[in-house]
Amino acid sequence: MRRPTGAAALAALLTTSGVGHFARPEPFDRIVPRTLPGSARTWTYLSGAAELAVAAALTRPRTRRLGALAAAGLFVAVFPANVKMAVDWRHAPPVYRAAAYARLPLQVPLVWWALRVARRSTD
Repeated sequence: MRRPTGAAALAALLTTSGVGHFARPEPFDRIVPRTLPGSARTWTYLSGAAELAVAAALTRPRTRRLGALAAAGLFVAVFPANVKMAVDWRHAPPVYRAAAYARLPLQVPLVWWALRVARRSTD
C-alpha cells in the first residue's frame, strides 16, 4: 500500500475535520469566539465548508499550491478558537485541560506542513 503524500494526508485531515463540523457541530460551536458577529453555528458551518473546500483544492495538482496556502491561512484563522477553548477549559479536569492546551502549539506544525505542501507544489 502506498503511503499518502503530504498533500493527500493534509486533505484527509481537513476533510475529516470539515465533515465533523456538520456531523457534530456542538463542540465547534462552543469554541467560536464570542466577539465574532452572528451565531456560533454559522461560523461552525462556514469553517467546516472552508475546510472541505481547501481539502478539495489540495487533491488536484492544478490547485494544490493555492489549497496549501489556504490551509496555512485557515490554520492561523482558527487559532483564536483554540485560545478560547484553552481559556474556557482552564478549570476542566487535567486530561481535558491538557488537550486544550496541546492544541495551541499544534497550530505551528500544521501551518508548517501546509507551507511545505505549497512549496513542493507547482502551478
